[in-house]
Amino acid sequence: MDFDLSPVHELIRRTVREFAEGEVAPVAEELDRTKSFPYEIVEKLGKLNLMGIPFPEEYGGGGGDTLAYALAVEELTRVDSSVAITLCAHTSLGTQPVYLFGSEDQKREWMPRLCSGERLGAFGLTEPEAGSDAGNTRTRARLLDGEWTIDGAKQFITNAGTDISGIVCITAVTGESSDGAKEISNIIVPNGAEGYEQGEPYRKMGWNASDTRPLTFTDCRVPEENLLGPRGAGFKQFLHILDIGRIGVAAMGVGLAQGALDEALRYAKERRAFGQQISKFQAIQGKLADMSCEIAAARLLVYKAALEKDAKRNFTLTAAQAKLKTGRLAVRCAEEAVQIHGGYGFIEEYPVCRFYRDAKILTIGEGTDEIQQMVIARALGA
Repeated sequence: MDFDLSPVHELIRRTVREFAEGEVAPVAEELDRTKSFPYEIVEKLGKLNLMGIPFPEEYGGGGGDTLAYALAVEELTRVDSSVAITLCAHTSLGTQPVYLFGSEDQKREWMPRLCSGERLGAFGLTEPEAGSDAGNTRTRARLLDGEWTIDGAKQFITNAGTDISGIVCITAVTGESSDGAKEISNIIVPNGAEGYEQGEPYRKMGWNASDTRPLTFTDCRVPEENLLGPRGAGFKQFLHILDIGRIGVAAMGVGLAQGALDEALRYAKERRAFGQQISKFQAIQGKLADMSCEIAAARLLVYKAALEKDAKRNFTLTAAQAKLKTGRLAVRCAEEAVQIHGGYGFIEEYPVCRFYRDAKILTIGEGTDEIQQMVIARALGA
């Protein structure tokens, strides 16, 4: 068992770290404060082949694997979660459905533009009545004269309303089975489609520089060939996509926790009280030590999930464990980092304040902690 990164993976890690520290860190506070989408950063990520890391080069991707992708997400989140979730949702949720379930024509049409960052991908699953109960989809799509006519609404959708948004892959009820159960399918809806509208962006606690908004479909019409994979396969497809997405969000949890530790250690070595650095006090050392241990363990769990996926093994359990562990860890580490900063941790000019706001969603998005517990228990045979 080798715990060292390969030279290729180490290069990815170093490249993204240098980019995050050099390009993202200087503007992260301003982007968050002004709630500005990071268009220039996304463009630069595309030029570095980071917007399509885990996809084959023949489709314009970076030719990397899931571990390389997790490393990139982790390093970006060490500095800023808004940039990280933009890449994460685009890759795991927006582009993966096209790559995994799309026809060759669909891949040739969309993958190069998505992998280059020219266009962003989004995934439309969550609805007002279908959050954790994702199978309770109300959006409907009727096939008539070679077109799907879609009616419904989605909420909390990332990347769908920017100037460079390209497609949203949505779940919709396309019929019923013989026993009356919903037939759910996935359909590609391009930006600009008739009857497809993006609502105003939400006012959020965190991830302020990312794009999150509701979507509505009113007699929205797209060609029949926009169906992703077989009709009625949507439920199984989106469960697989969620498994993949959990690896990315788990990597975000590790990255945010590490960023919080980095900031807390830096501040503790600079801040002086009672005649010495506060890092010399046992109470502060205990916090830093616990954070370090938990992060090291969580990181290995995330990497294991990535390696299991790349080995084409069942990774549902490990991905859910990693998501549950790292989301909670990110919240705890952000809180401890704020505590170590004292009053300054409550001031927006210090990154830990932003980290604290950004952390909580990691226990909710991509499946709540409670859903992860259900997935884990079922995988264990409970």
